[in-house]
Amino acid sequence: MNVIVVKNAEEIAKVAYEKIVKAFEGKQEFTLGLATGGSPLGIYELFRQHKPNVSHVMTVNLDEYVGLAEDDQTSYHTYMAEQLFNHLNFKENHLPDGNVKDLDEACKQYEELLEKHPVDLQLLGIGENGHIGFNEPGTPFNTPTHIVELTESTRNANKIYFENEEDVPTHAVTMGIGSILRAKEVVLIASGIKKAEAVKEMLHGKEDISCPATALQKHSNVTIVVDEEAYSLCKNK
Repeated sequence: MNVIVVKNAEEIAKVAYEKIVKAFEGKQEFTLGLATGGSPLGIYELFRQHKPNVSHVMTVNLDEYVGLAEDDQTSYHTYMAEQLFNHLNFKENHLPDGNVKDLDEACKQYEELLEKHPVDLQLLGIGENGHIGFNEPGTPFNTPTHIVELTESTRNANKIYFENEEDVPTHAVTMGIGSILRAKEVVLIASGIKKAEAVKEMLHGKEDISCPATALQKHSNVTIVVDEEAYSLCKNK
């Protein structure tokens, strides 16, 4: 893994944004995997500011909550529309559908989309428990797109986006770890002391399903962009 350590979240966003744009500039077509949550907000702000040409770029998102309509204010469909899709001319945008009766079929269809349009670059964050996407500890590394029950720690981390704690969904549709590992390139970002233990485990722990992000040790083209706090437990390694 290529590790880039910067001072703060603002610098993380700048480095990651420039790397992503450089990857798709000059290409005839490109599939970009995107993430949600707080980590990529600075990157998306830079996209809105600079408005690069993305007319040849198709996006695929990692995940979506189960049971939320696309136009729900707390859905990832709404998040992505407000942060990015309403502001740039992407070729196509895709997110998993978590609001259908047959969720297994929805997972199958999303996996087929990913196989038809292999991800050129996947942007990731990392959870405090080492999850990537919504793949919680214990998820096999070969898992395709699937339904996951969110852990208490993950729901607790996401409750800031909901009016009431009980409104946080209990399940999500997510790209599996196997799906993520098929991306040709991965850029993972992490900021703050709360992510330090997960970053240390990802970089220096043994490859194990107890920390999903350690699966990235298998990948041949991963860049980790972290700030000093998130990297603080790795300095003596």
